[in-house]
Amino acid sequence: MTDPAESIEIQNVVASTGIGQELDLEALAEDLPGADFNPDNFPGLVYRTQEPKAAALIFRSGKIVCTGAKSIDDVHDALGIIFEKLRGLKIPVEDDPDITVQNIVSSADLGHQLNLNALAIGLGLEDVEYEPEQFPGLVYRMDEPDVVILLFGSGKIVITGGKRTDDAEEAVEEIVDRIEALGLLG
Repeated sequence: MTDPAESIEIQNVVASTGIGQELDLEALAEDLPGADFNPDNFPGLVYRTQEPKAAALIFRSGKIVCTGAKSIDDVHDALGIIFEKLRGLKIPVEDDPDITVQNIVSSADLGHQLNLNALAIGLGLEDVEYEPEQFPGLVYRMDEPDVVILLFGSGKIVITGGKRTDDAEEAVEEIVDRIEALGLLG
């Protein structure tokens, strides 16, 4: 059997930063080619980078949320591009703004079908949400690491809420241990 931890793939990294000043989004939308600003639909300006592929949500307050990146390095690279574009428009941005990772979403494959009904009972109803009529996955809230795991009958899982790339690996190892201890893996 292959190690489920080896199947982990980061799907999305969400991070936030700020430039410490208010922005005129209407003017920025005109000056920043490719920017998308439609305040009737969304209060922020959306600017997409191609390499790395990510989207920056830029708000009037100067806060910026980067989403869609596939790694923490990609977040830093994408935001670096944004900072340079802003500096090019004579908007002062400090040399190294703080960037905070808010959420890392990863996927993995446990390599076996899962009996979600048995898992819901075995993992403890206080940490589990499982309503197959509403959603086909079992939602398991883990304390250590502090993440939420969505488990599907196919054996595929999604880990969300991580702040470090190691959180997904720790979560996969922990959930595999718990499922094996219940005799429900394989």
